[in-house]
Amino acid sequence: MSLSSPTRAPARRAALGLASAAAMLLAGCAVTALPGQPLSVPADGKFAVLPLSNATDTPLVERRAQAITVSLLQQKGLRDVVVYPQKASDNPLDAEPAASGTQALAWAKQQGARYALSGTVTEWRYKTGVDSEPAVGITLQVADVATGQVVWSASGGRSGWGYQALAAVGQSQIESLLRGIRVTATAEKPAAKP
Repeated sequence: MSLSSPTRAPARRAALGLASAAAMLLAGCAVTALPGQPLSVPADGKFAVLPLSNATDTPLVERRAQAITVSLLQQKGLRDVVVYPQKASDNPLDAEPAASGTQALAWAKQQGARYALSGTVTEWRYKTGVDSEPAVGITLQVADVATGQVVWSASGGRSGWGYQALAAVGQSQIESLLRGIRVTATAEKPAAKP
């Protein structure tokens, strides 16, 4: 004697099918963003963006992520963003050796920056398989240039749908991480009287 009714079996299969479809939808666009404690930065404060490290097999991906980060910081309202100068090359074999953290922080100090952003790209690729979904992983940290102490950090990963561009998924992930940086308006200085 069966405990389940034959008329209930199709309904159970349909419910299981819906549940597995919902799980696949959620897994297809996994997002993790851990921006930590917010950091308030004055809009007119000088902000340095240092070279990002590349911990992936994809060449020059750190420069793509850095360019996106600079653009997003400016869109947030930072007026004076300076970027660590790097030799431009499309050939990854011709790339110059990465600057040490100490060298990059010294450069930021020479520029008069209050804060310096650095980080690591941990994933930036299309996954192998039928759909080839884009996947991005990145960590960012901001140091107080005067002390070298890390005052803010964030990390996260994101995967998108097979039809999405990798750069769009990367931009979306970096934007999520940068939500932890708040740009505050600065008071206008009164004009000097003649």
